[in-house]
Amino acid sequence: MAYFFALRPVESPSATAGPRIGLTVPKALGKAVARNRIKRRLREAVRRALPSLSAPVDVVLHPKASVLTLDFATIEQEVAEIFRAIQKRCAKS
Repeated sequence: MAYFFALRPVESPSATAGPRIGLTVPKALGKAVARNRIKRRLREAVRRALPSLSAPVDVVLHPKASVLTLDFATIEQEVAEIFRAIQKRCAKS
C-alpha cells in the first residue's frame, strides 16, 4: 500500500487538531462493489489504528488490488505500521 502525508502547521485554520485520513481507490481496482469493499476494510483498519497517530497530519492511503484478498489482520497490521512510521517521522520534525 502506498501512502502520502503532509504535516499541518499548528496555526492551520483546519477545524481538526489531530490527523485527517483520506482514501483513494481508483477504478483500476475493480467495479464499484470491489472498490467499496476495499474502502470499508480500510476504514475499519484506520479506525482501529488511529489512536497510535496523534500528530496533526493529512494522510492519504492508496491501496493495491491485493487488499481485496488479504486477511483483515494483515491489512490492519500494515495500516498500523504506516501510522507508526508517520508518527515517528513527525516526532523528528
